[in-house]
Order: sequence, then C-alpha cells, then structure tokens
Amino acid sequence: MLTHPIQKTFCLLALAAALVGCGEKTASTDSAMKDAAAPKLVKSTADWPMFRGDAALTGVAPGEIAVPLKLLWSFKTGGPVNSSAVVADGRVFIGSGDSQVYALDFKSGAKLWSFKTGGAVEAPPLALNGRVFIGSQDGNLYALDAATGAEAWKHTTGDKILASANWFATGGKTNLLIGSYDYFLHCVDAATGRSNWVYETGNYINGTPAIAEGRTVFGGCDAVLHIVSVADGKKLGEVPAGAYVAASVALAGDSAFYGHYENEFQCVNLRTGAKAWAFRERNFPYFSSAAVAQDRVLFGGRDKLLHCVNRTDGKPLWQFATRGKVDSSPVVCGDKVVVGSDDGRVYVVSLNDGKELWSYEIGQPVGSSPAIAGGKIIVGSDDGSVYCFGNP
Repeated sequence: MLTHPIQKTFCLLALAAALVGCGEKTASTDSAMKDAAAPKLVKSTADWPMFRGDAALTGVAPGEIAVPLKLLWSFKTGGPVNSSAVVADGRVFIGSGDSQVYALDFKSGAKLWSFKTGGAVEAPPLALNGRVFIGSQDGNLYALDAATGAEAWKHTTGDKILASANWFATGGKTNLLIGSYDYFLHCVDAATGRSNWVYETGNYINGTPAIAEGRTVFGGCDAVLHIVSVADGKKLGEVPAGAYVAASVALAGDSAFYGHYENEFQCVNLRTGAKAWAFRERNFPYFSSAAVAQDRVLFGGRDKLLHCVNRTDGKPLWQFATRGKVDSSPVVCGDKVVVGSDDGRVYVVSLNDGKELWSYEIGQPVGSSPAIAGGKIIVGSDDGSVYCFGNP
C-alpha cells in the first residue's frame, strides 16, 4: 500500500536514530499465548468490512470478478481520497482529505451520512458490530454508528493516525488495535473506547497491525518488526527490518511479508527471527502492502511495477508494468488481481501470468487500495472521488 501516505520526510530524519540498538535482537514467539482470538469474520462475497479483508491482512477477497467492468457510480468528496473503502451491510465507508468520513449506499453511491473530524482522514475504516471505527490526522480514533454516523466515543492518542484499526476478541470482549504517530500501539475496548494497554515503539507507526495466533505484528519508522501479545501488550520479539516500514505487514502461518524503504521486500520467519528470503531488484522502495495467495505473494513498488513472487522462495513469477508508482495495495479475487497506480488507472490483471485483463483511466493517482465485494470494486483517487466498478 500506501493506502494512506505517510510523512516520509519525518521518517527519513528519524531513521538513523531508530536503527541504533536494533541489530542484536531476534524474534521469539515461543512464549505462551493467552486466550486472545484473532477475528474469524464470516467470508461473504457481499462484504469487505476491514482493510485487506481479514485480520492477518492477506488482501484476498472471496468470490469472482467478471471483466470487462463498467463504472457503476462515483461520489465526489471535498479532498483527495487516500483512505481505502470497506463494505458492510449494503454500505460503503471511506475517509477523505476533507476531514470527513462518508457512508454511501453500495448500490447507488448516494450519500447516507457524513461525519466531520478535526483532520484529514487517510486511514481506512473498520466496520464491526454495527459501528465504524476510523482514525483521523487529528489524533483521534472514532467509533461511529454505522446506520446514522452518530459518535459513540472517541479515543485520543498523542499524534495523527494514518492506518486502520484491527480487532480481536478475548474474555468475551472485543478489542481494537490502532497505531499512531505518537510511537504507541494502542489497545482499546471496542464498546467504550477505554484503554486496555499501550505498547511503545521507537518511532511513528504507519501501517495497520496484523493479527494472527494471539499476536500482532507491525513495523514503522523505527525500522523494527514488532511482535506483541494482543492479550496483554507484552513484547514477544523484535526483528530488525533494515529500513523503515511504511506499509502494513501480511501474515500467513509463521511468515510475515512486507517491503521497506531501502528497496527490499522480505519474508521473515516469526518463530526464529530469520529472514526466509528477500526480493531486491531495482533501487525503488516499497510502500504497498502485500497480498498473500496460496502459492504467491503480490506487492506494488515505486518502480512502477506490480510484482508477483513465489511465496516459498521469493523468486519472481511475473511483473506487470504501469506508468506510475504503485503505492496501492493489490487485492486477489479468484484468478484476478486488482490494483491502482499513480498513472491514474485501476487495473485488473491475471493472477496466473500478470497479463492485463481490464483497466479504467481515472486520470489522477490511485493510491487507495481496492475493496472488493459482490463482484464490485470500490476505490478512491486523488481527484477526490470514490469509484465503484462492476457489472450492471
């Protein structure tokens, strides 16, 4: 991704200090896990209720996409749309640079409600249990009623929030995890917004924390991959990332997949802390979050390419060339991959061989990551609009 652009200059200035003292640490996830359960969302082709589709942030959507697609509707906001959409119960939820959170009718694109925050909203929402949870650059995580947009509560952090919340259940409670530029990962009660615990890192947290097997994994501007127990916020391990991590980590088994600013995409074994493989081709950084399919991993690069590599060894399978950097995070749906590019287009390519199957020219950069639900694609653009593509 970058589905939510970060303050790159700040990260660069802080990187050297963040790297000091990181090199000797290794991961150890053999500590006993608590009873925290990663969310098991019911996979419905009609919904895409959270960023990247599931708690492990694998970027895989159920169902199929039939090409060619048509523009079904668009909705104009008052600012660039770097937030990524979610879809739940017939509604599309998305943020905008105009500081608003919008709820739109999934079928028609008509506005159902909007909610004003105190800053630009680049973070993707999370739709859960009749509420929409979303962070803002004003430093607040908001809980809004999904039907009306009424504020249920807000939790204030010490700095801007650019990424989505994730969630888990433990002890009969639903809890949220959210990273902030205040250097902390926050765990809050989804019902009340009260803090359960905080975990301090060495710098800004850019991406959404991934959750699987009772642990959360995330990176940031401290150039460290953090592994933390979701039940109590205790450190399970750290892995030096090698450079700051702008995107979210994707998890599959004991493997974590992510790219970083120093032009490398990595697979790390969380149990041993060892790098299983690394993909490095050209001197361009990776701001896109990965999609993890059964036998392959897909990610965009600032080299203007969508990359597909073997999941086991990282060897390239194919590349798809666009005319702009690919900060958008790809989504796999059936035998197809959907991704946006700064060349102003949304692409659908073959998962098998990377051949273009369909594209649509919006005209302005598409850094938002696609949401796929009911065979439709929802994506935002720097032109300030939200677009829905599908078959009538």
